[in-house]
Amino acid sequence: MLSVSEVAVESFAVTGVSREYLLHHRVCPDKLGDDGKLIVAVAPGAFLEAIPELSDIYGRIIVTRDTNDDDLERMIERATAHAGDGSDVTSGSDEGTADVREIANQPPVIRYVNTLLHDAYEAGASDVHIESTRGGATARVRVDGVLAPTIEPPRRLHEAVVSRLKLLADLDISERRRPQDGRIRVRVEDTELYLRVSTVPTVYGESVVLRLLDRGSRPVDLTALGMPRSILHDMIAAIDRPHGMVLVTGPTGSGKTTTLYSALRRRDIQSEKIVTVEDPVEYQLDGVTQVPVHRQAGVTFASALRSILRQDPDVVMIGEMRDTETAEIAIQASMTGHLVFSTLHTNDAVGALPRLFDLGVAPYLVAATLTAVMAQRLVRIACPQCKTAEKPRSEIVAIQERVAPEISSREFVRSNGCAACRGTGFRGRIGIFEMVSMDESLRTAISKGASRVELESLADGRGYRPMIADGIAKAAAGITTVDEVLRVCNA
Repeated sequence: MLSVSEVAVESFAVTGVSREYLLHHRVCPDKLGDDGKLIVAVAPGAFLEAIPELSDIYGRIIVTRDTNDDDLERMIERATAHAGDGSDVTSGSDEGTADVREIANQPPVIRYVNTLLHDAYEAGASDVHIESTRGGATARVRVDGVLAPTIEPPRRLHEAVVSRLKLLADLDISERRRPQDGRIRVRVEDTELYLRVSTVPTVYGESVVLRLLDRGSRPVDLTALGMPRSILHDMIAAIDRPHGMVLVTGPTGSGKTTTLYSALRRRDIQSEKIVTVEDPVEYQLDGVTQVPVHRQAGVTFASALRSILRQDPDVVMIGEMRDTETAEIAIQASMTGHLVFSTLHTNDAVGALPRLFDLGVAPYLVAATLTAVMAQRLVRIACPQCKTAEKPRSEIVAIQERVAPEISSREFVRSNGCAACRGTGFRGRIGIFEMVSMDESLRTAISKGASRVELESLADGRGYRPMIADGIAKAAAGITTVDEVLRVCNA
C-alpha cells in the first residue's frame, strides 16, 4: 500500500482520507493551483478544522473555494472512486478488491493480527478495539471491563489490518460504507477462540471491535460468583422451582449470561430437557440444546422460542428479552409449567418490573409468573500482590453508614499497580448483587399496578439491600476497593 506522500496529488484522486471523512466535514480537495497550493472545495456548514488537517496530510498550503451541496457530493464520489491507495474501494470494483485482498495477505499484516490476538488472549481481554482516529489507527483491549492501550498497527497498514480481519470473518472487504458483523474461529496456543467481529464506518475510516469468546471454557459454579449468603440462598430456591421465571438484569458486560449458565448447571441435565436461545452461544454445555439467533435466516429470539416450546422443554433460557413478542411468549411458557431464565437491561432489580410493563406484559401476568429478579455488576478484584490498607475518606464513611451501617470495619484497601497486574492494580473480577424475591405482598402490589416507589418500599421491608451495600461489604473484606465499587455503582 502506498503512503500518502507516494501518491501524486496532481492525479486529483483523494488519498489518505475516507469518503465518510469528506462527507462529514463537507470538504473535498479539488485541484492544484499554478502556485502549487491545493484548492479545496467547501460547502455551506463545513467543519473548517478539516482544512489544517488536509494541509498536514498533503503537505500543501490550502486555498478554499465555495461550492454547493450537490456539486460537493459529486466531487467526493468522483474523487474517492478513483483513489489510488485503497482508502475507499468501491463495491463494484473487482480489481480494487483484488488489490486489497493481496495487501491483507502480506506477511507484516498477518504477523500484526496474530500478535494482537495473542497479546489480547494473554492479557485476558474480553474485547479488542481497532479504531480510526484523526491521527491514524489506535488499538485497545478491554481487560477486566476497562480499556487499555495495546500494540498499535503501523499507520500505513491500518486499512490492510481491517481488511485482513474482514477476510477472516468472511465479510465484504469492498463494502466500507455500512456496518458489518461476522465471526472468526482461531486457535491461540491450545485454546480455540471464537471472535465476534463488528465493523462500522466512521469519519476517519472503519473501526473494528472483536469480542473474544473462549468456547473451551466452562461456566463456574453458582457458589463461586461471589453472591452474599442470603442472595445465594434465595437464588438457589428460585432455580430449584419446577416453573416460573427468573430474571437477571444489568448492563452489557455485567456477567448476566455467566450467572444464567451457572444456574443451568444446578438443574438435572440428564433427566430434563433444557433449551437455550442465545446471541451468540457463549458456552457449550453437554446435554443442553443450544439454539443460536440468526436474524438473516429469520431465527430471532421470539421465533426460536415459539419453536422450542414444541420441543417439550422443562427449562428454557432466553439470552435477552428485547421485545414484546419475546416477553409474552416467555410469560406464557412460565405459566404452562416451564422454568424460564432470561435477562433484561435495567439498572437494578426493582427496575425490571416497570421494564416488563413497558414491554406490554400485563401486571397480573408478571405477578403470576415472576419468581425472582437479580441485578448485578462486576467489580475488579484488588491485586493481592500490591494492594495496601488505607483509612477511608470522610465521604466514603458517610456512604458506608448510609448503605451498609452493619459493617463496622473502617479500613479498606488501595490498589497500587505492579508487574503481576500489568500496573492496573487489579486482577480478575467478581460480582456484586442485589435481589428481589416475590412474595404475596409484592405480587398483590404488582397486580394492582403499584408504583416503583411502593415496590421499593415493600422490597425494603423484606430485607432488600442495594448492590452498593454488597460492594461496600466486599471492599471492607479487602476484595476490591471502595473507589472501584463507586465507579461501577455510580453512587
